[in-house]
Amino acid sequence: MINRFSCAATVLLGLTGCASDPAPTEQLRLTEQALAQARAVGADEQIAELVMAEAKLRQAQSAMQRDAFKDARVLAEQAELDARLAEARVLTQKSQDQLNELNSRISRLRQQLGAL
Repeated sequence: MINRFSCAATVLLGLTGCASDPAPTEQLRLTEQALAQARAVGADEQIAELVMAEAKLRQAQSAMQRDAFKDARVLAEQAELDARLAEARVLTQKSQDQLNELNSRISRLRQQLGAL
């Protein structure tokens, strides 16, 4: 009896260990959305993180075709983070440009007021 139980438990644990990861379709969708959002704010091929994100997304899609779902999920997550970083870099640069422009206007106004 104990021997049968032991064998059944071993088989059950073995089958559980062989269970495959589910396809990361939702993660791929989120990654594609993050890439689209990064492009929408102005990220282009000059932003290294965007290039890396696109490459990792292609690798994730390739892993999906090979049914390597765990690899696909990891690559898709990395691609999403790279895309979000690219977006943040673009938005930071735009904010810095706006700040520089405002500081320039303030300086001109001060000069004009000083001349009066």
